[in-house]
Amino acid sequence: MVTARKDLFEEIQEKLEGKKVRIVFPEGNDKRILSAAVRLSLTTHLQPVVLGKPEELKELGNSLFLQTSGLEIIDHLNYDEIDEMLAAFVERRAGKVTEEQARELLKDVNYFGTMLVYMKKVAGLVSGATHSTGDTVRPALQIIKTKPGVKRTSGAFIMSRNATRFIFADCAINPTLDAEGLAEVAVESAKTAKSFNVTPRVAMLSFSTLGSASTPDSQKVAEATKLFREKAPIVPVVGEIQFDAAFVPGVAKLKCPDSEIQGDANVYVFPSLEAGNIGYKIAQRLGQFEAIGPILQGLNAPVNDLSRGCDEIDVIKLALITAVQSLQG
Repeated sequence: MVTARKDLFEEIQEKLEGKKVRIVFPEGNDKRILSAAVRLSLTTHLQPVVLGKPEELKELGNSLFLQTSGLEIIDHLNYDEIDEMLAAFVERRAGKVTEEQARELLKDVNYFGTMLVYMKKVAGLVSGATHSTGDTVRPALQIIKTKPGVKRTSGAFIMSRNATRFIFADCAINPTLDAEGLAEVAVESAKTAKSFNVTPRVAMLSFSTLGSASTPDSQKVAEATKLFREKAPIVPVVGEIQFDAAFVPGVAKLKCPDSEIQGDANVYVFPSLEAGNIGYKIAQRLGQFEAIGPILQGLNAPVNDLSRGCDEIDVIKLALITAVQSLQG
């Protein structure tokens, strides 16, 4: 089990001290979002940019006993630079939308907020408190798009308990992936690990350990492991491997004694979204790990998706994560 010297969010706040990273919150009319934004505005870590009508947000703030005067509020329906944004949007969509269609789309807070990210007026976006994952991710895929050489985005969770942390992926986006897709998720997950002071040691999970069973599914994970080694040759990896062999040194000694991972993996790549979603929730509910995310990987700029069941603290934590991602470039 890999430990860190400090709590995750102590480290994050140290990284962000004095940075005032601009993060946009499209759902300003949600009380959880507004409360979190006000709290963040009192720090030197973030400069929240909240979408909504100023008079409505002031009224909501008053009802919650919040002082909103420190917030930067943008009314996306009355934006002074809308013509510039329209032109940038139409150009980015490369003939797929007309100016009239773009104008309609930019009435949607997530499209508008994503354009603020694309135009570098803010460093990242946090949404999803009142919108579905699709509503948050779709504009990001269309406008921000994935990094060069990355074909897809994926969703990772930081599983944190005291000073212990792991990365689980893909737990949010892709129902099924081929070997190349799994390898790509593993590479991006290793990068995510480094961003949060975890030196990656990657386990490509399966129901089989190094050929103990042979099916198309287990062979796919084995092939993904080979592709990962080609893409990230200096990162320790093992696969295909069962979770117990990746996590317990004694089991690893029995099942894969020659592996460079000996029960000390800290990045776990699941063979399917089904497995990943089940896995992180078991760790969360039975293992008492905090599940932070999903953190979207592979985009040109950070956009992250809240659970609609989130609370104010969840919003603050994901905003801090998003700000750290923005510093990685």
